[in-house]
Amino acid sequence: MSAAPPAHQPRVTLRLLQVVATVTALAALAQPVLAGGYLSGAFDFLGYHELTGHLLTGLILLQVIAAGTYMWPGRGGASPLLLSIAQFLAAGAQVGMGYSRNLAVHIPLGVFVVLLSVAICVWTYRPAARLPRRRARGTT
Repeated sequence: MSAAPPAHQPRVTLRLLQVVATVTALAALAQPVLAGGYLSGAFDFLGYHELTGHLLTGLILLQVIAAGTYMWPGRGGASPLLLSIAQFLAAGAQVGMGYSRNLAVHIPLGVFVVLLSVAICVWTYRPAARLPRRRARGTT
């Protein structure tokens, strides 16, 4: 009587995704603080907000790559990759709306990017993130 071999679980790739998602969420959470500093009269904060926006876009791109490695070689689910791609597109639009001073879109889109960043980060620490992707029926 032999035991079934353990299912391959995403471990290293999940840890990578956790690190990148955590740093991304922290950068996203800094953005409203920096914008608030600017609105409170600390005009240098607008430059910090701009710099952090570009940094955040780069971090989200790294998160897309980390989510891709989590999904493909790590055999994790596709949700983090799909959400990270949506987040990257939203962040790109967010930067464009900021430069065009279209605050009616920039602010709500910023709220979306921050919420999505935090949601992805929190998900990576949940037990479900450690589960391998389900196999399609009829495959070995």
